[in-house]
Amino acid sequence: MNTRRDFVRCAVVGGLAAAVRPGRSAEPAPGAAAVRAQWCTWAERLAAPLLAALAERRLKTAMPVESHPASKDRPQFTYLEGLGRLLAGLAPWLELGGEASPAGRARAKWADLARAGIDAATDPASPDFMNFSRGRQPLVDAAFLAQAMLRAPRELWQKLDARVQRNVVAALVSSRPIKAGENNWKLFATTVEVFLHRAGEKRDDARLFEGLRKHREWYVGDGMYGDGPEFHWDYYNAFVIQPMLVEALDVVGDEADEWRILRGKARERLTRFAAIQERSIAVDGTFPAIGRSLAYRAGAFQGLALAAWRGWLPREVSAAQARVALTRVMRRTLEAPGTFDARGWLQIGLAGHQPGLGETYISTGSLYLCSTALLPLGLPAGADFWRGDDVPTTWEKIWRGDNLPVDKAIKSPR
Repeated sequence: MNTRRDFVRCAVVGGLAAAVRPGRSAEPAPGAAAVRAQWCTWAERLAAPLLAALAERRLKTAMPVESHPASKDRPQFTYLEGLGRLLAGLAPWLELGGEASPAGRARAKWADLARAGIDAATDPASPDFMNFSRGRQPLVDAAFLAQAMLRAPRELWQKLDARVQRNVVAALVSSRPIKAGENNWKLFATTVEVFLHRAGEKRDDARLFEGLRKHREWYVGDGMYGDGPEFHWDYYNAFVIQPMLVEALDVVGDEADEWRILRGKARERLTRFAAIQERSIAVDGTFPAIGRSLAYRAGAFQGLALAAWRGWLPREVSAAQARVALTRVMRRTLEAPGTFDARGWLQIGLAGHQPGLGETYISTGSLYLCSTALLPLGLPAGADFWRGDDVPTTWEKIWRGDNLPVDKAIKSPR
């Protein structure tokens, strides 16, 4: 097995290294500090009901399961959906670790609960043991859980007891018989294998590299990938494709020239995609309600959030611009009346409770993918993202009459 030191060194934490520039104070501006506190409040609100119940092994009795009237099978899947998706977004924040400050104590608390939850979810003797192998859906959320552990290798993997680590590996391996469809699902299989490889387990190279090859073929230009052979106007480039492709290539990109080349292109494309995403957010936090899975709310902007966390924003988008844009989206989608039920669980909708936006594969657990907009919480308080006053976004600059340079497509062949 790889050493713990190797796991941390190779993990996807590139945004942390350059977060605080030499010679600058680590104290964020007062306004930005208040925004960061608000982000922490959103993170804790999302985490509270799910992680508290799971840590006590009572999630299946406590969590409601809202779903499409035609869907009767969602209780088989919704609990793993909730855990994997919640932690995929909160992982960078938890990875900052505990400290004596109130924020540090809060992180330590939620990290403890997350580890207890992972134990409960993967222990065959637990009443909350989750389904990793029956049906097709578990492949999706095994991947989101794997993604979370790649993003927080110390807090969500290394600090697990050896018994729990064995259970996690067994659970992820049990998802292998699930066939990935000819679409973004290829990257779910890829992500599970990448994590198993990083954890020192024998990987399935056919499953790992097929997702990379297919998405290399499915690139359609200007920073966008098709969801399979065809392009879809939806947010799956943000929900799945761009993040999982880039993060897989972080791990295996040095194994062959073809993957090293694709890694460079994938990072360039993510930066372009982040520029498009930032331009898509209106002043009131609304954005085009296009395509399926709109009930994932702010998760539609995981691409922008990932680029901000990793330090890969385009030159024309400052860290403060990204902070402003993402804050507006989260405020618009997480604070609308009806977003949460009386016990604090997310409800189906984009701007409040809108059950009609729930496709047959959507249920309560699915909704926690919104947490991925919070990835920049993984940047420490002194990072540029959390410094300085709010600045106008590109949307504001253009529509108030600023004389900006033209927006240009990138030339990035397959």
